[in-house]
Amino acid sequence: MLQFAMMLYALLLVFVLTSAARNKREGRAHAPMLVYVGYLLCGISAGAAVGLPLVVSMGVDLSTLAA
Repeated sequence: MLQFAMMLYALLLVFVLTSAARNKREGRAHAPMLVYVGYLLCGISAGAAVGLPLVVSMGVDLSTLAA
């Protein structure tokens, strides 16, 4: 399940970044849904960047959660 979530995250991230780059290059406005998904992915990334070191510092073994 974790692998599926990571793949979905990666696909959404690639789609948002390429769409934003294309819109900027063509001088078009971004679609509202593209902006919302971009902010969602940014929040997930920031949460993981803060949360994962905290979890590891508490001594939780994440390899047992993925099994």
